[in-house]
Amino acid sequence: MGTSLYVRLLLYTRSNLDCGRELHHHRPASQPLFNLTRPTAFVIHGYRPTGAPPIWVDHLVHLLAEQRDMNVVVVDWNKGAANLNYFTAVSYTREAAYNLTGFLVTMQEGGASLSSVHLIGVSLGAHLAGFVGANLKGKIGRITAFGLQGAHGHIDFYANGGADQPGCPKTIFAGKSYFVCDHQRSVFLYLCALNRTCSLTGYPCSSYSDFLEGRCLQCETFKPASCPVLGYDLSQWRETLLRLRQTRVFFSTTAALPYRKLNYRVDLVTWNQYLRWGVVYIRLHSGRNFTEVRIDHKRLRFEQYTSTRLLAQFDEDLQPVHKISMRINTGNVIGPRYKIRLLRIRFTPLERPERPLMCRYDIILEENMEVAFRPLPCSSHL
Repeated sequence: MGTSLYVRLLLYTRSNLDCGRELHHHRPASQPLFNLTRPTAFVIHGYRPTGAPPIWVDHLVHLLAEQRDMNVVVVDWNKGAANLNYFTAVSYTREAAYNLTGFLVTMQEGGASLSSVHLIGVSLGAHLAGFVGANLKGKIGRITAFGLQGAHGHIDFYANGGADQPGCPKTIFAGKSYFVCDHQRSVFLYLCALNRTCSLTGYPCSSYSDFLEGRCLQCETFKPASCPVLGYDLSQWRETLLRLRQTRVFFSTTAALPYRKLNYRVDLVTWNQYLRWGVVYIRLHSGRNFTEVRIDHKRLRFEQYTSTRLLAQFDEDLQPVHKISMRINTGNVIGPRYKIRLLRIRFTPLERPERPLMCRYDIILEENMEVAFRPLPCSSHL
């Protein structure tokens, strides 16, 4: 099985991390470093208009080899991907997939198990990986897809909703980075997770907007484990994910390393005479430093005896929290300032269960005015 499109397969192992060895498509065992009894990860790049190798490939190869003793095979399909016409490159993905499928069949005939194969595809490489999985009737052990919209695997991680990424250019005038930044961010998040410099928890949800509205902050489905964390080892969530068949999880990031936001679930109980609508500003203070979040993806409704749940995502993790300040901005600039009474406010750190919950009781806010308070342990009702 194969096509006229030349696909080069470069093998890396712990014995040759800095110099890949080319594998023969029809005689893979002729390369002595290629051990068919080991698990094998295939790294598949995407669209390469200039033909230059992706900047992340070497880093990913080294980090994968650190996770376990495995074969790492870089799938170089530049003969198809390096094309100024994007749609021509798209048309070559099926040819390249047919070629790689043939190699996997040869591996299987040589004694390798398809269940120990992991395909890692970026952008068009993710489509290619999907085609290989379909060609082999879903027998591939694992497929990780980066830079794709829509659901594709047992679990799909959506950073910032899967679209525009923080810090990436918003206009075409930024040049090449406008086209590659959003796609590459997903790879950099994976690299960050593999080298354990960031910990990114995804929350199962139907949409990113529902996640931002605080509707999807429960992890009971995965107990005793937490919600899934982006990374290589998903074994503690494997059985649940297989049972659910397809899970979409969402998280938000900052624009730069270590990418992680500090997430709090904020539960409010309001008791005010008049219905008010507004957006919420919250600051956490530690000494002279503070970090602020503006919760404004939709206007919130505050009325008599109403429970409201918010997701507050801070860019910095300041500890210990000495003071919290809060403002509800209603946009009202004329007429009297209405008061909003909070019977209770509770802050629950989502990814730091060892940290105490923070509460405060019976606070009076004037709309558009900031009020500060010292958080109390939630067992106290002072």
